[in-house]
Amino acid sequence: MRILLWHVHGAWTTAFVHGPHSYVVPVLPGRGPDGVGIARTYAWPDAVSELPPEALRDEPFDVVVVQRPHELELLDDWLGRRPPAVYVEHNAPQGAINEMRHPMAGRDDLLLVHVTHFNDLFWDAGGTPTRVIEHGIPDPGERYSGELPRAAVVINEARRRARVTGTDLLDRFSAAAPLDVFGIGARDLPHDQLHDAMARRRAYLHPIRWTSLGLSLLEAMHLGMPVVGLATTEVVEAVPPEAGVLSTRVDVLVDALARLIADPAEAAERGRAARAAALARYGLDRFLAEWDEVLEIVAEGVPV
Repeated sequence: MRILLWHVHGAWTTAFVHGPHSYVVPVLPGRGPDGVGIARTYAWPDAVSELPPEALRDEPFDVVVVQRPHELELLDDWLGRRPPAVYVEHNAPQGAINEMRHPMAGRDDLLLVHVTHFNDLFWDAGGTPTRVIEHGIPDPGERYSGELPRAAVVINEARRRARVTGTDLLDRFSAAAPLDVFGIGARDLPHDQLHDAMARRRAYLHPIRWTSLGLSLLEAMHLGMPVVGLATTEVVEAVPPEAGVLSTRVDVLVDALARLIADPAEAAERGRAARAAALARYGLDRFLAEWDEVLEIVAEGVPV
């Protein structure tokens, strides 16, 4: 198939474009949010190409993957038509529980795909057909050494997102171990270098209060890192007890982090369990197979 999608979430898109299709991402001068083009810090296959909006109108597309509401308007402006569409919701809803109606609610002209069951549970789709395709990521390999008695944390825009990402909790966790914060606005490394840096730290700290499911968590697990994290959102499904410690009590997590830092053998054992769990549930082959099924359904216009 020939698929049009915007480069919105680099890690998710990296997994998605590893499928057997041809992928086109829009590119704009300056590479702003609606035209980021091909990734520069992620490894994408040659099956991905970038085109400016004026070159899209005459291009044939079997499916368009929409990830933000205004992309439907961009389709009208740039293509003058709307190919069969699937809308991918990456984010958990914000606001009061009774007001969490999805922007694509109440539609019969597209399929709404959530990346976690948590998202599907909390968003009100209003009758729009939905599916859940859980994350899958390219396996970075078991790189864990845990040689540094420190914890890795990956948070993008940690200061701005504040309580959402648990940035305010970092001081409390720093009493248990030195923290190395990576991500946009902190130590922002190319993807492969980030994996190497994470794997040298003894544990992965996931202080996120409210999110869909951070892909950096799944990457840490694939690397073979033990996890200490808040028992919120989809994390409770992703991290089994043998892979780390989850709790809504920060004091419990602080103690757990201190224990893992002090006990490299336990940290390594839990890290091996984390990697096994991640490979079993969030492997790339399963992810791409489920997407192939959905893309075929959408392209053929089959009721879902």
